[in-house]
Amino acid sequence: MTARRPGTTLAAVSRPGDVRLFPPHGTPTVVIVGGGFGGIACGVKLLKAGIETFTIFEKSPGPGGTWWDNRYPGAEVDVASHLYSYSFLSYDWSRTHVRQAELQRYMEDVVDRFGLRPHFRFSTAVSDAVWDDERHRYMVHLEGGEEVPADVVVSALGLLNHPRYPDWPGLEDFAGPKFHTFRWEHEHDLTGRRVAVVGTGSTAAQVVPAIAPVVGRLLVFQREPGWVTPKGDRDYTPEERAAFARPLARRIERTRQFVRLERMQFRGAIHRPGSTVNTRIEAVCRSYITGALKDRPDLVEAVTPRYPFPGKRPVLSSDYYNALKRDNVELVPKAVTRVTPTGVVDADGVEHPADVLVMATGFQPTNFLATLEVVGRGGRTIHEVWDGEPRAFLGITVHGFPNFYMLYGPNTNGGEIVHHLERQAEYVVRAVRRMMRERVTAVEVRAGAVDTYNRWLERRFAGTAWPVSNNYYKSPSGRIVTQWPDGALLYALGTKTLGRVSETTRRAPARDPEAPTAGRRDGAAPGAARPLAAPDRA
Repeated sequence: MTARRPGTTLAAVSRPGDVRLFPPHGTPTVVIVGGGFGGIACGVKLLKAGIETFTIFEKSPGPGGTWWDNRYPGAEVDVASHLYSYSFLSYDWSRTHVRQAELQRYMEDVVDRFGLRPHFRFSTAVSDAVWDDERHRYMVHLEGGEEVPADVVVSALGLLNHPRYPDWPGLEDFAGPKFHTFRWEHEHDLTGRRVAVVGTGSTAAQVVPAIAPVVGRLLVFQREPGWVTPKGDRDYTPEERAAFARPLARRIERTRQFVRLERMQFRGAIHRPGSTVNTRIEAVCRSYITGALKDRPDLVEAVTPRYPFPGKRPVLSSDYYNALKRDNVELVPKAVTRVTPTGVVDADGVEHPADVLVMATGFQPTNFLATLEVVGRGGRTIHEVWDGEPRAFLGITVHGFPNFYMLYGPNTNGGEIVHHLERQAEYVVRAVRRMMRERVTAVEVRAGAVDTYNRWLERRFAGTAWPVSNNYYKSPSGRIVTQWPDGALLYALGTKTLGRVSETTRRAPARDPEAPTAGRRDGAAPGAARPLAAPDRA
């Protein structure tokens, strides 16, 4: 955990007496769970702050998170490449919207340039983290049985990391290859085969155009259409890449893309039916449908949504509609109800023969921390506290779970995700530095701050297209638990200004026996613990 990057020191941040609280180097030990965009950002920000006592546990054999896992044909980002990257390392992108393999190379490059690889433990999954309120420390349990103590635990598991497998009757009896896009099985040759793709979301809209030219017949099962906007993705010309070789040019392009996205997200305008932005983009989508499918009125009817834009996650694609018009492609606008050994049965009871079954059925984004259990004060797990309603302060902290932070937590999805992740990582670093500066061993968000913040979120969701649409944003009660309702700048302002005022701090007597008893900001003794507040359902 203490491998150092050349050129960094601990002296800049260590203070006399810190070693008694945070042995042996005077800095808190941090465990980061997940090595995708969030985990890498957190590692870089810690190193930049001179904090090297951290380990990133990644269940896959290499860094990248969801981009390591999702290697299906056609996989690429929906956000402009110069924006879907870190502020601290630009890149010579080959395309306007980078594909998976190039993005993976970029993330590997970040890991190596900033000396993160010695901090990684690959092919290592974390099962749980249990808080010790006497010593103010988590015991992190790895799936292999190893225990790792940590002063701070950061979940960087991401949002789209736990695939949703359908429970269709007969699925296990299907005779041919069957797999989820999250775990694409490249060993199967699809040439000339009859392939059924179930789902028409963002992943399917990339898979279908990629495999349509090689398969014999392609069936695309659509339960409900999504709004599709043209993506405008293309390769950069040599002249453009030469221009972007200048750092200033890359910064200007990044800023241009950020401002463009922020203008649409400001005050949640893009999500509010009737707003100027929302009306304009829905009109673009409708025009795209009629223009791309003007010779296929049957498809126009099938792919036109009957809910307000955006409702669910919009699909960005410049070639999906053209793929649907191919002679060997058939759109089946029906849900799948069951599977037979030789095919797929739709909601009308019609069986469609298939040799290969591809499940583009998405993920479980509302199931936060699906693979990680966290036990906080009083022995309660975070899932018990949530009771099916994930909620957090700024999507990062939860009352009753000191020194635990989430990147890409509840209500942080939307807009410029990498920007959000960097701001969240900086939030973590400020909390760790506060522990060192104030010589405290526990930092915890106040229950009132969590409640007030989530009531504000509920008010902001009113009037958007999300509550009235069928989407993956909702908990079982119908509450929106994944989305952020505004722009990136407002979120950044919140993470920058609201952390300290929302927190209480304590010092563990067992960690510093000579410390005074007035270490806690709310007036209680350092080792005292308040009962967890029940979730506010208002």
